Amino acid sequence: MRKYEVMFIVRPNLEEAQVAKTADMMKKILTDRKAKVLEEQKMGQKELAYEINKYKNGNYFLYTIEANSEAIDEFTRIARINEDVIRHLIIKVED
Repeated sequence: MRKYEVMFIVRPNLEEAQVAKTADMMKKILTDRKAKVLEEQKMGQKELAYEINKYKNGNYFLYTIEANSEAIDEFTRIARINEDVIRHLIIKVED
């Protein structure tokens, strides 16, 4: 299993409970595929560097995980089709 940093941005116009539900769902996608969440950060709502889908702000989440490629591939697939996630990025961490 490799170590990754997973960051995703959730739409700013959602209720706080819905933002938390979306973040939990994205985390569950990873953990259901045997990924281990080492660190979890809710970074709050921040201004985007540039407008994405007419949004100027977003709710940022950062996870440090150990995962196999199946978990990463499924996370990417779901993040692309989930309308509440406006952007995501996965970086492999070199030890």
